[in-house]
Amino acid sequence: MKPIYLDNAATTKIDIEVLNLMHVSMQENFGNPSSTHQFGRKAKSAVETARKNIAKHFNVTAPEIIFTAGGTEADNLILNNAVLNLGVQRIITSKIEHHAVLHTAEFLQRTQNIILDFINVDEFGAIDLNHLEEILATSDKKTLVSLMHINNEIGNILPVDEICVLCKKYNALFHSDTVQVIGHYALDLQKYPIDFIVASAHKFHGPKGVGFAFFKKGFGVLPMFYGGDQERGARSSTENVHSILGMDKALTIAMSNLESDTKYIENLKQYFITELLNISADIQFNGRSSDFKKSSYTILNVRFPVNNDMLLFSLDMAGIAVSGGSACQSGSNKGSHVLAEILKDQEADKTSVRFSFSKFTTKEEIDTTIIKLKELLD
Repeated sequence: MKPIYLDNAATTKIDIEVLNLMHVSMQENFGNPSSTHQFGRKAKSAVETARKNIAKHFNVTAPEIIFTAGGTEADNLILNNAVLNLGVQRIITSKIEHHAVLHTAEFLQRTQNIILDFINVDEFGAIDLNHLEEILATSDKKTLVSLMHINNEIGNILPVDEICVLCKKYNALFHSDTVQVIGHYALDLQKYPIDFIVASAHKFHGPKGVGFAFFKKGFGVLPMFYGGDQERGARSSTENVHSILGMDKALTIAMSNLESDTKYIENLKQYFITELLNISADIQFNGRSSDFKKSSYTILNVRFPVNNDMLLFSLDMAGIAVSGGSACQSGSNKGSHVLAEILKDQEADKTSVRFSFSKFTTKEEIDTTIIKLKELLD
């Protein structure tokens, strides 16, 4: 059987147009952007054009975009800058954030003595906005609120408009891990005044090892490591030219086809939900992942009415790639910290699987997966 890939929240297949562009760039655009000769100037011009193109998608200016090696570095860059450069003394976040945020915030608490507060979440993984306001109102210390726009495990969509209002009311900075948003949703940062966002190209059919951080104009950026003046002094390291151009191309393709791709993937997800419930009415969905108004159309986190430690392994042996939690922890025996936070003991004892879809997913692949799941559950 041809392998079936349903783990697109972990990474996506690179688009052939992106691959072709990068191949040409590797052959023809090999200069170091820091060099002053024509080869360097050509590379520098290509990088800056990509920066301008990317900035336009978010209605921001090119200097506000800083290229990184991906979302994790971008999150680290932002949180460290907030504390070490912008005077933040308190971080408010939740226990269902990506570890790029959680572990960084915990590190800053240990080393910089910042206050670290956690917002309550309900059994569906929804942020308690009333609790957020209560915490914001308890102190006048400079505060950063860090909440992910779309949760990478359960797909919940954060009400960023309401978070922006609260942050403005209490003069707090707002950082959002938008890795699962970029390339899948339009995001106008003039409409939603978020101070910091992040992106990782491989989440929207671009190359791995490249992403960006957005710093709203007016914030200086203290580099995390030293050795050069690249990225206007914000990130020392020769620019990953070919991957930056690939990211620009992937984002352009994604935004150009956003409406049609969204409709196509939404239909696949709805079909999959229907077919799953035909297998068993006892199948449930974690978080708000089955609610199309409150979750990403690309992610479905399914809780099966069994305790079957072999289910993921059996699907893999059948050629079907899925995830039991965040693939960023693949290879470890740790369970999902997100599901551990929101599920009751009897629910957490059941087997949960994250399925995630892309424009390359087909209905035939969904049908094959349903057939295999029925066999395994029977």
